Amino acid sequence: MKPAPFDYHDPTSVEEAIGLLASHENAQLLAGGQSLMPMMNFRMVAPDHLVDLNRVEGLAGIEVDGSTLRFGAMTRQRDIELSPEVERRCPVLREALRHVGHCQTRNRGTIGGSICQLDPAAELVNITALHDGTLQAESPRGIRRLSLGEFAIGYMTHALEPDELLTAVTLTPWSQDHGYAFIEVSPRRGDFAVVAVGILIELDENDVIRRAAIAVSCLGPVPIRSAVVEAALAGETPSHDVLRDAAIEIGKLEAVSDAHVTAAYRQHLARVLTYRAFECAVTRARARRTA
Repeated sequence: MKPAPFDYHDPTSVEEAIGLLASHENAQLLAGGQSLMPMMNFRMVAPDHLVDLNRVEGLAGIEVDGSTLRFGAMTRQRDIELSPEVERRCPVLREALRHVGHCQTRNRGTIGGSICQLDPAAELVNITALHDGTLQAESPRGIRRLSLGEFAIGYMTHALEPDELLTAVTLTPWSQDHGYAFIEVSPRRGDFAVVAVGILIELDENDVIRRAAIAVSCLGPVPIRSAVVEAALAGETPSHDVLRDAAIEIGKLEAVSDAHVTAAYRQHLARVLTYRAFECAVTRARARRTA
């Protein structure tokens, strides 16, 4: 199939793009188009107006701002994957990006487009949750900043108003010697994940967990952060039993069934992947601490 008829708009500034959103009903933003265009071709989405963001100045780029890492919403996924600053400050993001489609997909796909799509299996949404990301939206009323919990309100549904534009994503990197891991299971490489797990962990000089973060995707509409499990890990030595118990608790989280797998299978994968990710993250934390 081909998309339903629509009017095409090609703004060159954030102000112009926001103005188009404010003055046209049923407008859709085009970022990388890697998800939107197939959906339009299948007529799962039928906008009356398509606002192309690819020539908007100032919407792309990676900035280090003190203790944060800021990405313009139109920053290409491939540019993030190859960034030395990302590799140094947020290596789990680079690891997760290697699971996003294929290289050709990442050449066009953007961080903002992926987050706004809010697919339950989206790797960039998982990392935004894992790193306590902040999303910056602009509208005729000004700028507002949202956590992912405020941004994601349901299955592939975000909290942006019709005249709001996501302009930036900010992540908070951890210490230079933290451990990390991102693991997912999918039917084939580049396909949508069945379950994905992101882990961050910090160890002190006595090999005791200072803090940990766990984000599990695909159990529900948005990634799950288990504050209970994270808090329980603090102060513990990362032994087999401690990591196994944490993984078992993650495996008890509520999950959904679909046409492909059962909820029970997703819970099983969540448990297994969490343990494997923890093992990898702890190994990396020990290696980076002594490097």
